[in-house]
Amino acid sequence: MAGGKETPRQKMIGIMYLVLMAMLALNVSDTILNAFSTLNNSLVTSTEYVSQSLDQAVNAFEQTKMKENPERAKPILDKINQAKTVAGELFAYVDNLKKTLETEGGGRNPETGELNKRDDLDVSPRIMINQKKGEELKKKINKTREKLLALVDPKDKASVAFSLEAVDPAKPANDGTRKNWEQSNFGDGTPLTATITILSKIQTDVKNAENVVVRKFLSKMDEALVTLDAFAAVAVAPTSYVIQGQPYSAEVFLTAYDSKQNPDITVNGSKLSTKDGRGVYTINTNSEGEFKWKGTIRVQQTDGTVKTYETPEQSYTVARPSAVVSPDKMNVLYIGPDNPISVSAPGIPKEKLKVNMTGGSLSGSNGKYVAKVSGGNEAIVTVSAELAPGKSQVLGTTKFRIKEVPPPIATFAGKASGVVSAATAKSTGKLDAELRNFDFDFKYRISKFTLFAQKPRQDAVIIQSNDDNFAGQVKQVISNLAPGDVIYFLNISAVGETGKTVNLETPVSIQIGR
Repeated sequence: MAGGKETPRQKMIGIMYLVLMAMLALNVSDTILNAFSTLNNSLVTSTEYVSQSLDQAVNAFEQTKMKENPERAKPILDKINQAKTVAGELFAYVDNLKKTLETEGGGRNPETGELNKRDDLDVSPRIMINQKKGEELKKKINKTREKLLALVDPKDKASVAFSLEAVDPAKPANDGTRKNWEQSNFGDGTPLTATITILSKIQTDVKNAENVVVRKFLSKMDEALVTLDAFAAVAVAPTSYVIQGQPYSAEVFLTAYDSKQNPDITVNGSKLSTKDGRGVYTINTNSEGEFKWKGTIRVQQTDGTVKTYETPEQSYTVARPSAVVSPDKMNVLYIGPDNPISVSAPGIPKEKLKVNMTGGSLSGSNGKYVAKVSGGNEAIVTVSAELAPGKSQVLGTTKFRIKEVPPPIATFAGKASGVVSAATAKSTGKLDAELRNFDFDFKYRISKFTLFAQKPRQDAVIIQSNDDNFAGQVKQVISNLAPGDVIYFLNISAVGETGKTVNLETPVSIQIGR
């Protein structure tokens, strides 16, 4: 393990407890400095990934929801922009702090990209403590947290959680002194490269907080809204595509209707029979082609007058038999897990369909199948049926892309980053691999990681592990964690059910709390 000397404090006894702090030279090993550099690069990459993903989601919202339903989407987009502005201000402030610190540290080496004075122990406490930039940063972090939470609907706040917060340690440090948040992070003995890494971690927390809040806003667009305060004519057909010879049916009714009153309903001038306020329009389909119709509903008001409502023009197509293949999840087959596929053909019983597949194997029956693929780029599903005795006809084919299962996210006590209590940390027995937002049944297991543990004013501990379970030195380090400690899991690899190993780009960063 790389070695380092703890900065001693020389006390001089004098009147009124005057204490003169003299910092001695602190030799920080290259191993620890390199670890901070690696961690900083990983945090920057993670932040860029979250930012790109969030920008894509917001752009998609603007291109679809804002055009489809601007009246409902506009207030949501306004809140999204407010959240982005609030988070962006803090992100930019931290970025300027990093630039100031880097300039004070002699800039970066153009060849290696490393800080010229990355082991400097004076820059961080001078700027962040003496010049009170740390205190200012702490206020801005907590103010940003308040502003972001204030944008969230009160009933949704319980489901919104993020780690953007600057809180003073609850317990004294190991040397018995009680430090505030800024002293714990940027005080005496903190090398410049560690301060830059801590600021990068704060930027990651800022972007993650923005992501959590904005995603909550985006989800509001898809929530159902029911407001029965107006009448509207509605026509609902089970399908607009039927097999020649089958009847076409559609329901025509008035929403928010009175079930005790049957309105007068006509379609193309022909009156429909009604029951419970609804009329059913049925017509034979003896020829192919596209057909249009419109319904008219007349409702008698309480004052005796009649009010008329018209449905939008409806259309339906009569065509020869064809097949429809609908992937249950998406138009992708994943290597490893079961891929459920639904197959149907309008007007043809599911038990009469014959389904074959190239590029993989298929099992199942009666419209429900499971596809398995082990490699390649494309699979083709072909659907046929016996439409006449002894005569089989291909109804259609559908191509599916073949992809690898996405890599998982490593978590410690259920978190990829943030604060974990000391008791929870000690009871956590392994590093988990989670596939979030992935609907298929597929599991990963962590196969390798590097543990980086840092106690305040002590040497960092770096341990390699080739298993997901905590044992040996890893278990000992975890069991000795205390509030104020920080642990990172780097160089993480995971192996999936197919036996393929993937490297995880995003590290796990955990601060130990009370």
